[in-house]
Amino acid sequence: MTGASISLAPLVPLWLLIPLAVVALAGLTLAGWKRARGWPLRALALAVLFLALLNPALVQEERDPIKDVAVIVVDESPSQAVGERAARTERALEALRERLARYDDLEVRVVRSGGGEGGAVEETRLLEVLNRAVADVPRRRIAGAMLITDGQVHDVAEALPGFRDFGPVHTLLTGERDEGDRRLTIAQAPSYGIVGRPVTVTVRVDDLPDAAGGDAMLTIRQDGEDRRPVRVPVGMEVPLTFTLNHGGLNVIEFAVDQGPAELTMANNRAAVVVNGVRDRLRVLLVSGEPHAGERTWRNLLKADPAVDLVHFTILRPPEKQDGTPIRELSLIAFPIRELFELKLDEFDLIIFDRYRRRGVLPNMYLANIANYVENGGAFLEASGPTFATPLSLFRTPLGTVLPAEPTGDILEQPFTPAVTDIGRRHPVTAGLVGGEPGPDGATAGAWGRWFRQIEVDPLRGSTVMSGIGGRPLLVLDRVGEGRVAQLASDQIWLWSRGFEGGGPQAELLRRLAHWLMKEPELEENALRARVDGNRITVERRSLEPDPRALEVRSPSDAVSGLELGPDVDGVQTGTVLASEPGIWRVTDGERTALAVVGALNPPELADMRTSPEPLAPVTEATRGGVFWLADYDRSRADAPNVRRTRPDGDTAGRDWLGLRANGDYVVTGVRQVSLLPGLLVLLLATGLLVLAWRREGR
Repeated sequence: MTGASISLAPLVPLWLLIPLAVVALAGLTLAGWKRARGWPLRALALAVLFLALLNPALVQEERDPIKDVAVIVVDESPSQAVGERAARTERALEALRERLARYDDLEVRVVRSGGGEGGAVEETRLLEVLNRAVADVPRRRIAGAMLITDGQVHDVAEALPGFRDFGPVHTLLTGERDEGDRRLTIAQAPSYGIVGRPVTVTVRVDDLPDAAGGDAMLTIRQDGEDRRPVRVPVGMEVPLTFTLNHGGLNVIEFAVDQGPAELTMANNRAAVVVNGVRDRLRVLLVSGEPHAGERTWRNLLKADPAVDLVHFTILRPPEKQDGTPIRELSLIAFPIRELFELKLDEFDLIIFDRYRRRGVLPNMYLANIANYVENGGAFLEASGPTFATPLSLFRTPLGTVLPAEPTGDILEQPFTPAVTDIGRRHPVTAGLVGGEPGPDGATAGAWGRWFRQIEVDPLRGSTVMSGIGGRPLLVLDRVGEGRVAQLASDQIWLWSRGFEGGGPQAELLRRLAHWLMKEPELEENALRARVDGNRITVERRSLEPDPRALEVRSPSDAVSGLELGPDVDGVQTGTVLASEPGIWRVTDGERTALAVVGALNPPELADMRTSPEPLAPVTEATRGGVFWLADYDRSRADAPNVRRTRPDGDTAGRDWLGLRANGDYVVTGVRQVSLLPGLLVLLLATGLLVLAWRREGR
């Protein structure tokens, strides 16, 4: 490819040449006015001299053409999986590739836009992908772009300014005209709520394109429990009230039945995750007698601003028998009936610290505590020496809920508390700092020693810590709907005082209290799923090794398996990459975990109907065209024809789309030839002057 042009390289500066030309022109004008003979010949001679001084030259360039760049962006967002959209997309892509292959001066780039690893899946950002595809290409080389999509693109407003001089951007729509769909959205939902108190979630059901009319059946499920149906009006916001049953994440699922014109069921489901927090934890601490470790429990509970502590200490020693009535021994009356009968259920946790039978609490009230535990309450018993005597709490109605029975022996010798094998798997004691395997298989670490342990025989439950000779030190158990913990020593206070370096008493007692109060993160047998972007991390915790694989169900009901990693201290983990937004369900056949991927109302599910409207600003700004691929199904053309057009020409027609032919090139060589060689100029000027002289001499 070659190109030619004329260039000027004046032999004298223009500032001198132009005045000389003006003087010559004035002289010629005067000669012409006086009708002097030969003045035209003199004018030609001066013109030849003037052109010679301009030094014109013919410049020939050797040019290599540069290919224009055309981009095909394929939308692979979740909404493209509806109906025939994915099949039409692939057929159109293949047809466009064949048509574009005919143009040797065109480079074709195909990029796909979807929710890849680490990316968000709740919205479609085609223009962002298009910009990245041509980031290394000058705008003068861009021929245009073709977007194969359903039209639901969500980054138009922010990307539009960068497409003013881009070239035509054409939209090839993959869906059907005049589609209808039923949609469920969460209009309003709280991010947290108080446990035991109601929260309100507002939902809305729409039948698109019509906004209202009729009723729909909405089913609700909270934390995987049985579904309950509710009839709601279509096109109206409906407030629904729920009570949070526990702390931590509470998942509320919603699903609406199929609509009269249903495009997809993916947006007929939604979920709300409400973080349950306890307003105030009410704890009742009853100390059976003053002792060095009494302050440990009180200081721990008082240090937490979320805890309302009610603490009573029985000061009267058992050996003092002077006949004084009990009601006269207190500075304030011990409200036995109010605490253990009328308001017992208001407490989240009851702790008995070195309590012994002494007639202060009748068996009727101790039986009330046992019933409280059976009905879902939490009870912690820290044993003192009297637990091994006939005055033990085990000899009362509370013995029916205690997991370990005293043998009657009190062991008083130095020992280091250790975490047992099952304790390394239990969330109450797993990972406590400072433990190494000891000779008895337990974990004896760099913790301070204790000097007294009450020997007990575990009847049930899990022994998570051991003491002298591997004997049970801390036993945890579930009783009915409640939970019980039994600590067979009263010397945890040595850790709080830092004796021999102390130990993890604060973390241990915090976990213990939270496990007793059923905090979800401390469940010993649990299946959890957490979401980071579109990555779902599944964690299974169990007291016994569990080799079962998991079943993963996507929002569109696609089922896949998941093998978890190796068991590390009772915890197995696995990862799932979410390919679509919505509610993902993971189950091992016994427990189910829910993961909500994306926002509460993801734009990707807000409207899944095919529409050219979202991309209309880009199409108009770039003079692109809009084509419905469904119109080509009958003709088997699969896609519109492609033409190369001038930059200022039409870029789209009824059944064709245009790509700009920019004609850009690179100059690889230049050859320059003078148009007025010196000898030729001399001959012409001399000849013309001689002719003028002869003419004037006649």
